[in-house]
This record gives sequence, structure tokens and C-alpha cells, in this order.
Amino acid sequence: MFNRRTLLAGTAAASLPLLSSWPALAQGRKDSVTLALVLEPPGLDPTAGAASSIAEIVHYNVFETLTKINADGSVSPLLAESWEVSPDLKTYTFRLRKGVKFQNGEPFNAAAVKFSFDRASGDKSTNKDKRTFANLSTQVSDEHTVVITNKDIDPDFLFVLGQATSIIVEPRSADTNATRPVGTGPYQLAGWSRGASVTLAAWPGFRAPQSLRIRRAVFRFIPDAAAQVAALLAGDVDAFPRVTPRSVPQFRSNPRFQVVVSNSRAKTILAINNARKPLNDVRVRRAIAAAIDRKAVIAGAADGYGVPIGSYYVPTAFGYVDTTGINPFDVEKAKALLSEAGIKTPLTLTMTLPPTPYARQGGELIAAQLAKIGIQARLQNVEWAQWLSGTYGNKNYDLTIISHVEPFDLGNFAKPDYYWGYHSQEFNELFEKIQNTPRPADRARLLGDAQRLLARDSVHGFLYTPQWVTVADKKLRGLWKDMPIFVNDLSSLSWG
Repeated sequence: MFNRRTLLAGTAAASLPLLSSWPALAQGRKDSVTLALVLEPPGLDPTAGAASSIAEIVHYNVFETLTKINADGSVSPLLAESWEVSPDLKTYTFRLRKGVKFQNGEPFNAAAVKFSFDRASGDKSTNKDKRTFANLSTQVSDEHTVVITNKDIDPDFLFVLGQATSIIVEPRSADTNATRPVGTGPYQLAGWSRGASVTLAAWPGFRAPQSLRIRRAVFRFIPDAAAQVAALLAGDVDAFPRVTPRSVPQFRSNPRFQVVVSNSRAKTILAINNARKPLNDVRVRRAIAAAIDRKAVIAGAADGYGVPIGSYYVPTAFGYVDTTGINPFDVEKAKALLSEAGIKTPLTLTMTLPPTPYARQGGELIAAQLAKIGIQARLQNVEWAQWLSGTYGNKNYDLTIISHVEPFDLGNFAKPDYYWGYHSQEFNELFEKIQNTPRPADRARLLGDAQRLLARDSVHGFLYTPQWVTVADKKLRGLWKDMPIFVNDLSSLSWG
């Protein structure tokens, strides 16, 4: 079971812990680190929104989960010390870690777990995995035992419980976690300079403070590729997870740095608003897919760090089938499909681009490719907060380029109100079967059917799964080799 699957205002009032409250470190050992991220999170509550940049700061650092996902995709105990699974694979009994407190002094217990999961499925929930939690029934057996029953058979359930959307929150502080996060983790918020950085400081009340070799971490936000290089070379940044790949060659030959290339479960797509005319016509969507040269996009937008995909699934995932041949690059076919759909060219569409370099670079490339079949893509550059509110929230877009990083989010295509506007009864029934099929061979077959259906429907222009690149100081230890999820686990870091 362990090895499968896997927004808002003001500077927080939390203060740095007194160094005198900590055991003395060996004299001269560095105990701080500065990391850089491309995007600033809209808030610090991973249950409140979809931005992966939230979890990049707080997941496993401020907030914890019942289970922990490791760099190799395996799952180990965290707030739950152990668990038992019922014969029907739907009921999980968790034994919780004792003696754990939240950063406001309140105890962690089974009641907090029930509150967290019930809140995630509640009417007011904005948790992006609300559908998952709606299938759960959580019962308290005693203070340190909780029983969770899932309506579905989900072999990846333990992985799901280790994701950022499954954090355990303290009931009294839950509503203010976006700006004043309170968790059980080893670090607490020490400051937030809007537009510049977030600072975390080691929490003296953590259950194992002596295990922490990093006491202070600063997360800087640097979206510009040239500025990323400058900050690393100047020593202003110790590590840049998921740095813009274009900068990598100059660091490989520099003895001051280490370059870590990681596999991912992310899917970079040209998302299409299926609810808008003429994009609601599958022939138009197929024409868009046929106009895209995936290899050219990978070379230009990801600097070669990517693998082509033909559906919303990646080669390293269980049940993967190669669907890149369903909508291959074929300009003449694309033109014929537009003609068949009755589209008079030029067809003008708006392509909304968030500030990530892969989106901005990819947008220019794809716009040039679409122009060859008579589609004029007007590029609209927006900031991250604008993308989250306008594109993701209000569904105000025709096309957009985005990388969805969650490992197991195939169910997004079954959400009736998701920002893609895709509705397919055939897919919904297929996904329901996937969720309730215990035999791996049958499940793999159904997953293959789902991938082929999404490819045939050309829901999006499926582009590539990226390989993430981290550039860091040569002496920094504990960086994740692979990234099944987006986290920066400060408790694993140290200076060598």
C-alpha cells in the first residue's frame, strides 16, 4: 500500500522564536536557507485554493498530514503512527501520534482530524479536492483513533491523505490560515513581505526540535528568468527548485552548484474552454491539437526538459498508455478539420498566459503554429492572481497554458463545474468504474480507456510532462531527487 500513488492580506503577526529556546548548534554550522520560487502564493492555506505555490511553502513545514509522501512516491506515517485497512478496502483505522500540539497550544487529536475532513467537504469548502472528501465518512473512536470510510475503492488513498489538501487544521484557527497559518509542523510563519518573500522560522514547540538543522528559511519570489540566474550567481539564493530550464547549462559547469533533474507527475497542457463556441466543437479542438508540434514546444518552452503526452496522463503513472498517435502533428489535417467544422478563417481566439516562463515561451510558439492553420491567437499576459481569479475562477478564457502538478487529478474531467467546461457522461461512468475496481489489471485497462477517450475528445492540447530542474548550492543536502508532489521539505535540509 505504501508504494502506489500518489488566498490574501497582510503580514502575519507571528514572530521569530527566541534562539535561546533552542539547543545550541555546533559553532559555525549554517542554519538558514534561502529558496526561490517562480510564483508567489495567493495565501498560505492549501485547503483554500488551487495554487500549488501554497504547498511549496507550507506543506510538511507548517501543516502536516496523516501520511507523508516521500521523494520516491512511497508513503510513510506522519501524524498517523499506523493504520489498518478493512477487507473491502474501504475502511481505514488510523492510530494517531500522541503528544502532538498545534502551534497555538491546542492538542492534536481525532476530533481535529474529523473537523478537518468534514470541513473539506462542507458547503463552504473551497478545497480543490472537495469531491474526494465528500466521499468520506470520518468517525472518532477515541482521542487517538479515527476511522475513515471511503465510498470508493481507492488504492492510492494513503497517498491522497499525504497531499496538501488533506492537512489537519486546528478548528479555532482554521478560518485565518490563509494569513496566519497554524499547524503541527516544525516551522511557523515569521513574516510575509508581499511581492517579495515569505519567512519561516523553526518552532520551538515542535515535538522533535533537535532534529531540525534549518532554523530559518526565506522563500523569495522571482518569476523573471534572468533575475533567477542573477540571484543564484550572486549567492542571494541557496536553492531554486523548478528553476527556468534555460539557465541550466551555465550552472552545470560551475563547481559552486549542483543541478538536480527530477521526474514529475505534472501535465503541461494548452487548456481549452470546452464550453465556448466554436471550441465546443470537437473538430475545432482536434484541429488545434493537430496544429501543435509537441517536440518543438518542448524544445522552446521547456528547453528540452519534457516528454510528449497525448492525454492527461504521464508515462510514469500506473496504467499509462501512449496516446500521442491519436492526434499527431498534421497541419493539413488541422486545416481540413476547421473546414469540416464550417470555420471561416482567420479565427481569432485569446490565449491567456500566466507569468511562468514555460507558459509565456510556449504561448509564443503555439500561437505561431496555430497561425499556420488560420487561427490567430491573441496573447494576453496576466499575473498569477489574475489567472487564478479570471481564468480558473471565472472561466474567462479561450485558451491558456498551464501545468497541472497533482499526481492523481484525472477526476477533474468528471467535475461538472471545473474551469475546462468539459462534460461527458461516458467519461463520468468510466471514472466511476475506475474508482470502484479493486483488481489492478482491470483498473489499468479502464485507465487506458479513459486516456484514449480524453485524447479522442481532444479536451485540450496535451503537450508534455515536464522534468523539473533544481539548481542549488553544492553544499546544501537533502534536496528531493524526484518530485511526486510540489513540496520543499525543510526538515530534510542541512548544510554539508
